[in-house]
Amino acid sequence: MILVDAGPLIALFDPREPWHERCARTLKSIRVPAVTTVAVLAETFHILGPGTRGSQRLRDLVATRALGCWFFDDVTLVRAFELMEQYSDQPMDLADASLVTAAEALDTRRVFTLDTHFGAYRVRRGHRHEPFEIVP
Repeated sequence: MILVDAGPLIALFDPREPWHERCARTLKSIRVPAVTTVAVLAETFHILGPGTRGSQRLRDLVATRALGCWFFDDVTLVRAFELMEQYSDQPMDLADASLVTAAEALDTRRVFTLDTHFGAYRVRRGHRHEPFEIVP
């Protein structure tokens, strides 16, 4: 499973983005389930704009389940808030915290992101804290 951040989704659905071609190639090459979070979707839709063709294509991607969507529950939402406090020097927003929380809940460390600060984030596995494996 690969978690997908907002940056690649924005670049995929906005051909004017400088990373558009790279993100399109990478997402097409992924052969395992790709999952994002509601917080990442909210950020992506906000940046793409609600009435754009990119937003419609993203809605289609989620509706056809080509891109899975992970939801918070009460415990994982509190964990995301803890992470935002822990990484406040980055700063970590709710979308980033949701991906770290999803990684912990879904037992994955793979993330497709354009954000360099994911190199500083760690996924909690019991008493260990493991780095993300960033998809190139």
